[in-house]
Amino acid sequence: MEQRTSTTEEYHRCVNIVIEYINNHLGEEIDLEKLAEISHFSPYHFHRIMKAFLHEPLGAFIVRTRIETAARLLRYSSMSVSDIAYQIGYGSPSSLSKIFKQFYGISPNEYRNNKDHVIMKPLEINPALDVTMEVREQQPKQVIYVRLTGAYMALAYCEAWKKLYAYVSEEKIDTRYMEYICIYHDDPKVTEPKNLRTDVCFTVPSPAQPRGEIGVKEIPGGKYLIFRYKGPYANLGAVYDTIYGHWIPQGGYTVSNSRGYESYLNSPESTPPEELLTEICIPVEEVTACLKADR
Repeated sequence: MEQRTSTTEEYHRCVNIVIEYINNHLGEEIDLEKLAEISHFSPYHFHRIMKAFLHEPLGAFIVRTRIETAARLLRYSSMSVSDIAYQIGYGSPSSLSKIFKQFYGISPNEYRNNKDHVIMKPLEINPALDVTMEVREQQPKQVIYVRLTGAYMALAYCEAWKKLYAYVSEEKIDTRYMEYICIYHDDPKVTEPKNLRTDVCFTVPSPAQPRGEIGVKEIPGGKYLIFRYKGPYANLGAVYDTIYGHWIPQGGYTVSNSRGYESYLNSPESTPPEELLTEICIPVEEVTACLKADR
């Protein structure tokens, strides 16, 4: 049994390496032989293993990740369709347009120009939410993480935190300044719930070694819009919709292609839901607007 568990953990580690490589190289030609090489899986078994862990063929996963990234950039950035196509690995806007329409039944230009068109779910805009906003220059963060897949509100977060706690304890990592973070890779407006990816993270003071399900990576530094929300986690969907559908467009900000993240400032185990504090950190390329201290 120990051998089987060890093998499963090693598979998780190798799959994480492949996924991170794909996320970081969407704009390049992704060579499946290269992915098999960095995974250290047998080339013969590589695609079967990846399909088992991703629940879809690897090629389909890469295409879906590219198209969902395009949808996010079309809605939340001012990049041209051509630039978006090249940034996510397509040689021409027409190639992107063809596949985008296959996924969503609408062209990239139609999607960008029709702000009322929502691919999957309607927006919940509520500017009256208890949210403040500031611009902050963030330093890079070293994190350990466990990746979860599925609907955001239905994930086993507690189990993931326990696995991270066990790793921290075994490795005797200093926890005095540890931050609790989740990186949400996908927009639930354009990604089916079963395919949504979440990295449950602890910050660590220095780079650690990946082990089994525990991955290691760096959250990039740079300029971020920091939205501090006070209230229950159940309202976070409306908070995100209001950030992306109201505050960011009104402020004239350009959202970076890097992943944003949530930071949890108090514990749901000892804090009433209405007092929970969450910082939503959105990377931006540059800030040209005058910010209000309080929204």
